[in-house]
Amino acid sequence: MPTERLGLADELVDAEVLERTAERFRERRIALPTFAQLADPGLVPDAIRAHLAAIDPDEAHPLNLFRVHWHNAADRHGAVDVPEHLVLPRELTGVDATIVVALGDRFPLIDAHKVLAAYGCLAPRLVTGQFDPTRHRAVWPSTGNYCRGGVAISRLMDCRGVAVLPEGMSAERFHWLERWVMEPEDVIRTPGVESNVKEIYDRCHVLAEDPENVILNQFAEFGNHIVHYLATGSALERIFGALAEQRPELRLRAFVSATGSAGTIGAGDYLKERHGSLTVAVEALECPTMLSNGFGEHNIQGIGDKHIPLIHNVMATDLVVAVTDRATDDLLVLFNTPVGREYLVRRRGVPGALVGALGSLGVSSICNVLAAIKVAKHQHLGPDDVILTVATDGAPMYATERDRITARDFPAGFDAVAAGEVFGAYLQAAAEDHVLEATRADRDRIFNLGYYTWVEQQGVPIDEFEERREPAFWAATRGIVERWDELIGEFNDRVGVSRE
Repeated sequence: MPTERLGLADELVDAEVLERTAERFRERRIALPTFAQLADPGLVPDAIRAHLAAIDPDEAHPLNLFRVHWHNAADRHGAVDVPEHLVLPRELTGVDATIVVALGDRFPLIDAHKVLAAYGCLAPRLVTGQFDPTRHRAVWPSTGNYCRGGVAISRLMDCRGVAVLPEGMSAERFHWLERWVMEPEDVIRTPGVESNVKEIYDRCHVLAEDPENVILNQFAEFGNHIVHYLATGSALERIFGALAEQRPELRLRAFVSATGSAGTIGAGDYLKERHGSLTVAVEALECPTMLSNGFGEHNIQGIGDKHIPLIHNVMATDLVVAVTDRATDDLLVLFNTPVGREYLVRRRGVPGALVGALGSLGVSSICNVLAAIKVAKHQHLGPDDVILTVATDGAPMYATERDRITARDFPAGFDAVAAGEVFGAYLQAAAEDHVLEATRADRDRIFNLGYYTWVEQQGVPIDEFEERREPAFWAATRGIVERWDELIGEFNDRVGVSRE
């Protein structure tokens, strides 16, 4: 596997670039957190934590790099030992299994966990002399929050970030980007919606012709997999451990994640190794690529589709679940309107505090919850069985989508009757349909689908494509993180601001 091209270099590539980067960071007083510190913020030096107390978590301040983790408190100013999460009650899910949702809107800068993936992709390139902030532009291709995370990380590192995303994404994403990019032309809109990943790749091919552009393709950058394996995996394990302290009989049975770029689902490998849990990959029913080699368009923004990411460890996937976007659309309305919330409390007995927290679930987060319910029913899980999943972002990123959906699906208005119909159709009557227990043949089929994207279209050599089929490849790939942390430490020493 060409380590430099895919962000896996573990030695110095260009000494002159590294020195220019160190000089820039010295001038701007920028220090980099290690991957270990993002997995366990307790390792962050006390002096840095003290400085952070006076810095707004949404400020373009370089010390906010040390907040790019799951352990931020609800106000995002302080840190907590156990990451913020929701334990969903049976009154909402209709199942006895304990479904637990880690909350990504506690992350700084973008209120979404993709800022973690962006850091995991750019930081290794910086400390190996592959990215020069004095002349390079970091290009962040995305169908959702990754480009926002990339632009934010770029600003904190005082380099130029370019967002590439489909023109049909939510207005809130574009409004945020317009405030954060250095130049208006750094927001590039490609044709289509969530499903149109190839159009993003095509635009990146054009941008790559300029040597000043460095494409940080989340679907192929293994730093994305590695940072989620370590930081997201350990955060989820910390949540499960806290629950198990109160209820020792609990068993971790599954981790559920929409695939998207396949970064987050890397946490499933971490949990499987330590707890024997199932890894469940989720996609839109309207575009069932993994389920049935299908294609189509949908509105579950941020989960990508119509291809298999290069960084997806397909052979470690146990189940595939498809969720319809009609369910995620209408539940977004139910969870985020006064009528819907009143219905959940008064008619369904869902605790008011839990209902008040449902705003932390964006559309892909709702998708993950629905998939977890399907898994609980399909696997016949009981109250001692835990399913972990993540809320990648919250509902505020979809306010205009909610208004559009309301006008489309409830033209006479969203009232208590409509709330009951939505609850009944998508929660109370949630079925175990569109669930695939992956056999070896299924995994091979899904793996082979990636050939058309990565070998035929993107030019990945066939031997490099094939080596990802073996568990040894993934174990060796993840082993690089200790070396990266050594390089980050050496880089901070060179810069001279790491202990300030």
